[in-house]
Order: sequence, then C-alpha cells, then structure tokens
Amino acid sequence: MGVIKEEREMQMDKIHWHPGYYGGLECYLTSEGKKLSFETEHQLSKEPLRIDLLIIKKKSGGAIKSEIGRIFKGHNLFEVKGAGDSLNIDVYYKILGYASIYKSLGKHVDEIKDDDITISFIREAFPQKLFKLFKDRGVIITEKYPGIYYLSGSNIIFDTQVIVTRQLDSEKFPGLKILSDNAAEEDVRRFIEQAKKAKKPGDLQNIDAVLQVSVSANKKLYEDIKRRDKDMCQALKDLMKDEIAEEVTKGRADATLENIKNMMKNLKLTAKEAMKALEIPAADQRKYSSMLKAK
Repeated sequence: MGVIKEEREMQMDKIHWHPGYYGGLECYLTSEGKKLSFETEHQLSKEPLRIDLLIIKKKSGGAIKSEIGRIFKGHNLFEVKGAGDSLNIDVYYKILGYASIYKSLGKHVDEIKDDDITISFIREAFPQKLFKLFKDRGVIITEKYPGIYYLSGSNIIFDTQVIVTRQLDSEKFPGLKILSDNAAEEDVRRFIEQAKKAKKPGDLQNIDAVLQVSVSANKKLYEDIKRRDKDMCQALKDLMKDEIAEEVTKGRADATLENIKNMMKNLKLTAKEAMKALEIPAADQRKYSSMLKAK
C-alpha cells in the first residue's frame, strides 16, 4: 500500500493543475463572459518585490527601549517614503501584501507567525487623507508617542505603526528629522553635535549616509551653516571625510581622463601613448582605458 501511495503522489506531482482550474472557472463563468476578462499568470509587478527595510529582532535581545522599536516583534517590515512620496491606501495594501508574502516564505508551514510580524511606515508629513480613510473604515489610530501612531482594530492584520518624522522629538530623533528637503537648522546642528561623539566605524557609516541625503536635499542650508560657523564646517568635513576624499579622487580622475582625450584628439596619439606622455602609472592605465571605452 505504501508503494502504491507513493507512486500516486508522484503522478499527482506531475499534473499541472492550474490550466485545468483556469478552464473550469471560465466554463463555469461562460455566461458572464461579456462582463469579465481572464488573464492567466498575471504579473503583479514589473520589478522584483522588495521590502525597503527588514529588521529581525534577536530572541535573546530582550525588550526594545526605543520608542520606534517598542512595537517590534520577530519580523519588522519598513516602508520608507521620501519627500514628495505618497502614502495612501494603495501603498498600505501593497505593504500588507508584502508582509503576507513574507509570512508565507518560512522553511515550513507557519514557521513565521502572523502575530510575530509588524509593519512600519515612515514619512515626513502627516498622512491626513489616509488617516481619515482609516477612521471611516473603523480603524483605531492612537498616537502612542509624539509622531508615532499605532493602528488597531479588526481590519488590521499585522501590528502597524506610522512614523511622522516631522512630529518626532527633536532631542531623540534629529537624524530622522533632517531627512527632509526642508530640514530645520537646529535639527541639523543637534544631529552634528551628537554625531561628533560617535567612534565606531558602523556608526560613522550610518552618520555619513544620513548626511549625504540631508546635504543633497538641503544644499543651501548646509552652505549657510558652513559659511557662518567654522566649528560646524569642520565637524561636517570630519564626518564626511570619506565622501569628500572620494569626490576629490573622482575629480582628479575626470581631469586626467580629459587630458588623455585632449592629447589623443589634438596630437593624434593613441590612448597608450597619451597615458605614457602623462606618466600615468601602469597600474592605473587599465582603469583609464576602461573609462575611455565607457565614454
């Protein structure tokens, strides 16, 4: 009996069930054909589905003290919205879908529990229209901490919070508050003062990442601060020295590349001859050759 059962299971595995179900459903709904359209294997997204940020809580880690992390369970999914990005009901359901897919990807059935997943949305502006829609649908919205809202009710499958960075406590979260295209000078100064105390490489990398975004979005503000305050100017240089060094190196490389191209054009030299005339080290010549091909 065991052998027969095994053979039957193998036969079942070889059967492609989907086309049969597609056909069966279309047959069943044939009388409604003018009202319906059927798309088999409908692609949900042109791009791979990705979660902006996933934070796994270690079982041995204990309770999270940070206000943003108080809601955390085993698996915590973040959707990040930059300046100008919309946070609406469709975005909510998209991330709800991501969380459901994530839940289904355990190594065995129900390995990832639905009550061990949280969803966090983070955005600078208060999502007024979304919250109104939630309230109209019976969702309970509670401001648990300044700028941190919990969603609850029968419609909420996973524990969910919405973080409004504009409303966060400036003393606690200056690094999040300056991730805006309208950052406040006092928040920038506060973040830099706090960042100056950092020593660990990982912390410095995170600080650099925050500053790169904030400076790019608020160039005039940072230029004003550097012009008026030499100490702040030096602190910014120290915190972003790796990025500055990279820009300097890139600038030198671009200038050298331009010199090579000019010599090739004006003096009718080959790339190799131009690089030799410019005394470019042999170790760097391959890099410039690749750059010339890319251009």
